[in-house]
Amino acid sequence: MQALADYWSTEYDWRRCEARLNALPQFTTEIDGMQVHFIHVRSRHENALPLIMTHGWPGSVIELLDTIGPLTDPTAYGGTAEDAFDLVLPSMPGYGFSSEPTEAGWDAAATARAWAELMARLGYDRYVGQGGDVGALVTDLMGRQQVQGLAGYHLSLLTAVLAIGDHLPNESEQERAAHQAVATFKQDGFGYFLEMATRPQTIAYSLTDSPIGLAAWMLDHDTDSYYKIARAFVDHAPVGSLTRDTILDNITLYWLTGTAVSTARSYWEDARALAAALASGQAPPPVTVPVGFTTFPGEIWASPRSWVEAVYPDLAYFNEVDKGGHFAAWEEPQLFTTEMRAAFKSLR
Repeated sequence: MQALADYWSTEYDWRRCEARLNALPQFTTEIDGMQVHFIHVRSRHENALPLIMTHGWPGSVIELLDTIGPLTDPTAYGGTAEDAFDLVLPSMPGYGFSSEPTEAGWDAAATARAWAELMARLGYDRYVGQGGDVGALVTDLMGRQQVQGLAGYHLSLLTAVLAIGDHLPNESEQERAAHQAVATFKQDGFGYFLEMATRPQTIAYSLTDSPIGLAAWMLDHDTDSYYKIARAFVDHAPVGSLTRDTILDNITLYWLTGTAVSTARSYWEDARALAAALASGQAPPPVTVPVGFTTFPGEIWASPRSWVEAVYPDLAYFNEVDKGGHFAAWEEPQLFTTEMRAAFKSLR
């Protein structure tokens, strides 16, 4: 934290990030009383496939910026015109430049419905989705809600593990390793989740008084994040694109928008929605569109194919890559782009 504070206060330049954001087409629209901020980049290539990507916590649209060029202008990044996407990157309610909810109910399911409305307003009657971390939950709920226009989606985190992990296969070495990773996360890296899911304002209000306190919570909320992010400051050996500047771009966005409380409260909303779903005893609605999944080796739990197929029996695309982790688009934007092209190729 001393290394971070020193760099943040003496060398870091927010104006660089500000200029980068301001160079992008950004908009807001009101959906169900919420001002939703989004970046909307149309490809110059005809027949580009519309793609809405959802960030997670403690992320923001910042974590997706390096994918904009490769996804929307593939011919400049080793691809073909047939690989092009029109890209929509919304800020989740309470995150970044989207407004904060003023009443209860803005859980991931509500966000999923809002994203469907957003894509309809943009004139997209057929599109695909992608998400990791909390974004994976939002994207999956769009599929289970069978929202109009969604033709398929891709995930990089199997969020169902938190609900049905004990029932997933546990026979092969890879499956046992995945179960151990889940157990380690729950034992050594789950405290932030429980705190924000039960007392979000108790912790988060304390983070609005100190930028260093906010940075510490965002960097060391779980063990995996700490080791990846600390390397950029302590060893000057960043994990992929997780550099000192990109990490501080994201933290500074949280600080300047004052969204520590509202982002934490989103966990409170989702925890109650999950508890209600489990208490009902009902199986989640089926997914009727193609689902793609990429397992990145540095994910908190790197899901084997057997796990993914247990949740999505009609899995349309699966791949295990050799690098990248929980912040897949942020860490390895070029590899992430390659996966998007492959996962959605059959849906063009």
